Amino acid sequence: MKKHWYDYLWLFSAAYLLLGFFNILFAWAGLLCFFIPLIIAMTKGSKAYCNRYCGRGQLFALLGGSLGLSRQKNIPSFLRSKQFRYGFLAFFFTMFFLMLFATWLVFAGQRSLSEAVTLLWTFKLPWHWAYHGTAVQPWVAQFAFGFYSVMLTSTTLGLITMLLFKPRSWCVYCPMGTMTQLICKAKA
Repeated sequence: MKKHWYDYLWLFSAAYLLLGFFNILFAWAGLLCFFIPLIIAMTKGSKAYCNRYCGRGQLFALLGGSLGLSRQKNIPSFLRSKQFRYGFLAFFFTMFFLMLFATWLVFAGQRSLSEAVTLLWTFKLPWHWAYHGTAVQPWVAQFAFGFYSVMLTSTTLGLITMLLFKPRSWCVYCPMGTMTQLICKAKA
């Protein structure tokens, strides 16, 4: 089968995680993974991003499928249910808006910069080596730490479900996939 340029977008996901480990400001690039699916869904009315362009889904397919790291089991029905997907989307949005609020507090000078990445919305990991007090405002770095936390957490959940179930099991309950699905249904 002929490979296309978009078959290599998994490199973007891998590079994103690696670069954010060394310089947290690269976390801003993750906004592409946030806005592009929404733009495609709103303009085209399709889930083309999820089906073709999602580097994270490709990374899970590579690790779980090609490299055999997946158990290849069917994902449990509760993870596929509307209740779980919409509940997870609501939870994800809550965490996202709390991250934005923390950024606002740093911007307003009411809180100092927290050089930590929060994994699974619970575990604060010191990440001070990834920020060097560059010329950006502290709120810019705070957003980067928060957004990298969101991306690292969702990647970790995706890896866990990839290991336990089929490679792209994360895609079943991915908040971006749920949002784009809702947009596509609204456009239909």
